[in-house]
Amino acid sequence: MNFRIADTFTASLTRLTGDEQKASKTTAFDLQMQPAGGGMSFHKLDRAKDKNFWSVRVSSDLRLIVHKSEGSLLLCYVDHHDAAYAWAERRKLVTHPSTGAAQWVQIRETVQDVLVPVFVSAQQKENSPRAVANKLLFAGLTDEELLGFGVPQEWLEDVKQANEDTLLTLAEHLPAEAAEALLELATGGKPRAVKPAAILLSPFDHPDAQRRFRVMRNIDELQAALEYPWEKWTVFLHPEQRQWVERDYNGPARVSGSAGTGKTIVALHRAAYLARTHPDARVLLCSYSETLAHALRAKLGRLLTREPRLGLSFRLLDRYVETVDGVVAIGTMHLAKGLEFRAVAVMACDDEVIPSQERIEAVGDEADLQEVYDTERHLLYVACTRARDHLLVTSGGDKSEFLADLIG
Repeated sequence: MNFRIADTFTASLTRLTGDEQKASKTTAFDLQMQPAGGGMSFHKLDRAKDKNFWSVRVSSDLRLIVHKSEGSLLLCYVDHHDAAYAWAERRKLVTHPSTGAAQWVQIRETVQDVLVPVFVSAQQKENSPRAVANKLLFAGLTDEELLGFGVPQEWLEDVKQANEDTLLTLAEHLPAEAAEALLELATGGKPRAVKPAAILLSPFDHPDAQRRFRVMRNIDELQAALEYPWEKWTVFLHPEQRQWVERDYNGPARVSGSAGTGKTIVALHRAAYLARTHPDARVLLCSYSETLAHALRAKLGRLLTREPRLGLSFRLLDRYVETVDGVVAIGTMHLAKGLEFRAVAVMACDDEVIPSQERIEAVGDEADLQEVYDTERHLLYVACTRARDHLLVTSGGDKSEFLADLIG
């Protein structure tokens, strides 16, 4: 029997007290060892729309929600009795009819708006800010197109009625791939439709399903996932992004995208990939922000936790700027001067980050402003020219104006 864990379980676990988390983890370990239940108390949720939902007793008040089917046991959620039951009664696990991915679907609630009549002219109605905001964003899309983005069938009509006022609230109720596609459409982008996997032995094998469900093959994997669950998910690389990590670039490469699209994760996996494929090389992963550099160090440690050699082969550069052969170095751009690396990743090269908006706003006269611009431009140039063979530069929505100097 496949034993799986959902991101909703790890997220709910972090909201419990320390003692409650310990008891829940013990129950999870027991379930992995004896998926059939053994001496544990299973209770079928009669009010749940999904008849495969069961609750497992953790303590007098704590309940662990599992989804049990032939050949699979999925840890879904954990909370106090009433809250846990309410969570399960509002959801069901389905296989999307178009993409083939396993996804959570929230049960739609019927909401009736009370309309207060406002008497205005037709022209006023058409040109009012409210009329503009209430323009339907996706009314022109067919059901097939929306399904192709991963929208659940039950939510098609809600999506077609979405406007600027309701989109963000609606997105919270949709699977991640559907929400991301709709937000990109609403901002003028052209998201790619989710392609059905060629051959799926299970709907959990789909790349989008792997964003939220993981197979726990042994007790060590489950223990690691429960030890720092959210951090584990923050270093997950979406299968479609792997091409940017493992591609052989003929010169520098820039990866851009809006916030939350996974640029940092791509850079982390790129650094790990280069370290694996070139074990004798030094790989530099740097950022303009010291805070982000510390975060990268922690995430890289979690990413390589199962690889002892690689897990020890990185360090955070300090003011002494000590580097070691075969070690991934993480640091700020200020510390890169005078060093050379086979591969370099420079992150967060965004407008208002380079040049630093904080430094610009602190300038008193025009002469000092030019000095700030020159210093910041030179800082980016130094960081990028530390690369001997490979250079990766990432940015968010609006890239730094200085990148044009590098591209030429």
